[in-house]
Amino acid sequence: MRLDKFLCDCNLGTRSQVKKDIKAGCVTVNGVIVRTPEQHIHEKEDKIAYQGQYCTYEKYIYYMLHKPAGVVSATEDRHERTVLELLGDDRRGDLFPVGRLDKDTEGLLLITNDGVLAHELLSPVKHVEKEYECHLAKPVTEEQKLRLEQGLDIGDQIPTKPAAVRILEDKKITLTITEGRFHQVKRMVHAAGNEVLYLKRLRMGSLRLDPRLPKGSYRRLTEEEQEDLLKEKTRNR
Repeated sequence: MRLDKFLCDCNLGTRSQVKKDIKAGCVTVNGVIVRTPEQHIHEKEDKIAYQGQYCTYEKYIYYMLHKPAGVVSATEDRHERTVLELLGDDRRGDLFPVGRLDKDTEGLLLITNDGVLAHELLSPVKHVEKEYECHLAKPVTEEQKLRLEQGLDIGDQIPTKPAAVRILEDKKITLTITEGRFHQVKRMVHAAGNEVLYLKRLRMGSLRLDPRLPKGSYRRLTEEEQEDLLKEKTRNR
């Protein structure tokens, strides 16, 4: 790996910034000052120090974000604030949100640079569960619950797959689906004869939103969360 890319991946600055720092003599490789940004290093064997501090390379990074309403699930947007902007100094160029939540939808969003994991979580053939908390306009009826659980026509070529419904209160349910169609939860509830007033994602696969994480905040996944989530890479293969 090139030295400048390594430092970028360690979140030490943009490519142009780290190039300047390398040329200024701020970086050592195995104790020797290196001023050539394109020099190749072995990221797991060589000891890289930036301004005297050793750098630890991580190929993949995983953040849990509690998405608030009002931001869009995109890497960049000309008009709206994006979820990546919530990462502050931890934002780096290769990170992206896994899947999308509507601008007005809140809850769990995984931010990573692991494209293989993202594919496994989003692939329709993997049937990864996504659990949502839904606040409804009217009390949910047994008929509406049954229709959601059986799968229903939302205007696509084929009906939705059966969903799991748990009634929390008269106008509050959790809905668990295994697909990721456009506005699927809202369309399913509408087709069943009700309307979603508030929507929050609680879980995606094995990863559940930390109830202690405030809206707009994020944190690294714990080792246990990361291990459980990485099993999605090989599940159902």
